[in-house]
Amino acid sequence: MTDHLTVRDAVQSSPWADEPRPSTPAGWLERASDVAGILAADAVERDRAQAVPTVEVQLLKDAGLVTLLGPVEHGGAGQTWDLAYQVVREVASGDGSIGQLLAYHYLWAWAVRLVGTPEQIAAVEELYTTGNLFFGGAVNPRDNDLTIRDEGDEIVFTGRKSFSTGSKVSDLTVLEGVLEGTDKHIFAIVPSQQPGIVFHDDWDNLGQRLTESGGVTITDVRVPWSAAAGYVDKEQVELVYGTLNLPTIQLVFSNFYLGIARGGLKAGTAYTRSTTRPWPYGGDDKASASEEWYILEGYGRLQSQLWAAEALADDVGREISALLHAPREDLTPEARGKVAVRVAAVKQLATDIALEVGTKIYELTGARASSNKVGLDLYWRNARTHTLHDPVAYKRREVGEYALLGKIPEPSWYT
Repeated sequence: MTDHLTVRDAVQSSPWADEPRPSTPAGWLERASDVAGILAADAVERDRAQAVPTVEVQLLKDAGLVTLLGPVEHGGAGQTWDLAYQVVREVASGDGSIGQLLAYHYLWAWAVRLVGTPEQIAAVEELYTTGNLFFGGAVNPRDNDLTIRDEGDEIVFTGRKSFSTGSKVSDLTVLEGVLEGTDKHIFAIVPSQQPGIVFHDDWDNLGQRLTESGGVTITDVRVPWSAAAGYVDKEQVELVYGTLNLPTIQLVFSNFYLGIARGGLKAGTAYTRSTTRPWPYGGDDKASASEEWYILEGYGRLQSQLWAAEALADDVGREISALLHAPREDLTPEARGKVAVRVAAVKQLATDIALEVGTKIYELTGARASSNKVGLDLYWRNARTHTLHDPVAYKRREVGEYALLGKIPEPSWYT
């Protein structure tokens, strides 16, 4: 129904306006597939243009995907994280950048559940769900130049962050900084459009070009202490549950890597079927490229690896989803550590297959597929850019330490 539409066409025509909202996981995956088809139609052109993805985010809102995890009582779908991961993967198969934006939105929308008080959780979830609001985040633990002043009933954020994914397309931004004179990190959710937040428009990277991930300057952004996530009377209420933030986002990364791989494989096979010519000098001439044994072997290997990685991702998605939706007080360090190891395994496999698809499809499509107008470079560029987020070698080490020594990872800003 929607595959022929471009993003702008879809936003203007509102293809779901007369359709009931999906009520089952299968229905939501079908909706995500529709969105992916729309995104894929002009993904290369939009990547080249590098325009602010305002219409793309509106597409996500119109499709209902933004409130997938939102409470039913406030108009959300009330779905679970295992489905959210699959939705991210599906959307990323159409456009890796928009898959990342949606993935980060889900994480930041859930952040208040990870560290907030019950009152803060209720307020934030009602706000974003009823308003169909989109999250960005100025959270980069390697930057320590965003500081927080305590001014009585308020805290005041001032400084810079190198990365702020979602920036200009977000309605709400998650800020993170360190309280002056302490080692306390504080998270707060604030409106994105305000004088004290200036986005730098300096995101100019190899791939994931439409994620609006440039730097940001924060100047005297005031937040009441009551909105400091997880703080009561200026003291943090800490739970093991809060440390699920990192494995949750690492699995988010893995799923949009797998989506990028899926999109690359789909684009490669389509080109081979329509355009690639058989090789006439091998002594075993074929009538079409689709009969070439090396092409069949190559696609067979890529598809098998992708299916295997997706199966593990789904398995681990169910495991961490069960923890995320269980009572926060029930989580133990052991359960957290075991799921973190499993996430690390998915992360390395997803990284490997996304990068391999991005390069191998050229061998299977032929020299003419290297033309810029074909746009197969999109998949490798997107995968290569974000897989550098944190070294995958450390994920391999974490799995190795568990396999050899029975050691589970200690919570950190990247584990």
